[in-house]
Amino acid sequence: MITCDVAIVGAGPYGLSAAAHLKAANGLDVHVFGEPMSFWERHMPKWMLLRSPLAGSHLSDPRKALTLQAFQAASGNAITAPLPLCRFIDYGRWFQCQAVPNADPRRIVRVEKNGDGFRLTAEDGEIWKARRVIIAAGIETFAWRPEEFQHLPQELASHSCDHRDLSLFAGKKIAVTGAGQSALESAALLHEAGAEVEILVRAPFVRWLWRQKWFHTFKPVARLLYAPPDVGQAGLSHLVAKPNLFRRLPRSIQDRWGKRAIRPAGAAWLHPRCQPIAITTGRFVTSAVPCGDRLTLKLNDGSSRVVDHVLLATGYRVDIARYPFIPSSLLKAVDYVNGYPRLNDRFESSVPGLHFLGAPAAWSFGPLMRFVAGADFASRNLTRGILGRVKSTALHG
Repeated sequence: MITCDVAIVGAGPYGLSAAAHLKAANGLDVHVFGEPMSFWERHMPKWMLLRSPLAGSHLSDPRKALTLQAFQAASGNAITAPLPLCRFIDYGRWFQCQAVPNADPRRIVRVEKNGDGFRLTAEDGEIWKARRVIIAAGIETFAWRPEEFQHLPQELASHSCDHRDLSLFAGKKIAVTGAGQSALESAALLHEAGAEVEILVRAPFVRWLWRQKWFHTFKPVARLLYAPPDVGQAGLSHLVAKPNLFRRLPRSIQDRWGKRAIRPAGAAWLHPRCQPIAITTGRFVTSAVPCGDRLTLKLNDGSSRVVDHVLLATGYRVDIARYPFIPSSLLKAVDYVNGYPRLNDRFESSVPGLHFLGAPAAWSFGPLMRFVAGADFASRNLTRGILGRVKSTALHG
């Protein structure tokens, strides 16, 4: 059995950032499991542009030296806004090579409590023991498929995260459900690939994130209204950017303002690309019935559509019970609410030594945890909490 102080399950922005901070601690043995940036490469459309501003797209290291600008200087790859997905993936892997060169690409298939630590099983059967485990496994397993579509084969209905290359739908008639960035950008990419597309939006209108000149570009005003991650509306953005403050608000306010900060919307730069696309508001699917190799959709107004495929840009619903590597015996010991673990200020769950980062931390720390921008706060607080509490196996056996 191989041992380490801290095992990190996941090698996306949160896992890599946490590792960069923890590895800077002398004598702390940190091991990262997972293929770096794999979710971004395999489950996002390859021509996608990031909605987040550049200021909210950095991974985090203790010296703030491994920024997008540092990557540009080191690689010669231009950093532009909005940031292309391929460039972000390249940046993430460059960050990994600089900060976490020994990342282990194997998946972890089981995490169990084992005495005063944890036992982890890698996909090839190798066993590891760690004093602490940090779950930074991302959101792929949380992809939400509405009940109306759960009985359908993937050939007829799939989630937006199921596709890397949307050009395979060229010449097809596609219905896209959703009103957020994923729905709108997927529809634009489908249209540009030669598909006939209609977006079905439950809400009465589509929100666009128009950037007002005085609010966003006049720096004195912008700094007053928006924090650099730019998550949430004017004013609310600053509160979201301070998770330690946000978590101290009454629960009812956290829930209400948290939803408001992440309500579905599309980036302003995407609007012209969606103008040629049919967008039907106030409509949602009530039933979906296969008809040969096509699909008949019944809508809430009694109308119907016959399409070749439905793309579900319906987002993600956190439920840590859906992580396949967490057995029921461990899950029962975790105090969680509506799928989210309750975390202390060290991102630690009710199971001592078991931490969660990223979207599962949003119930405890607010909506910033759903974005790359939250990796800096999470990594710094996590590291402050762990240092001094973990004895190094390298030093103490």
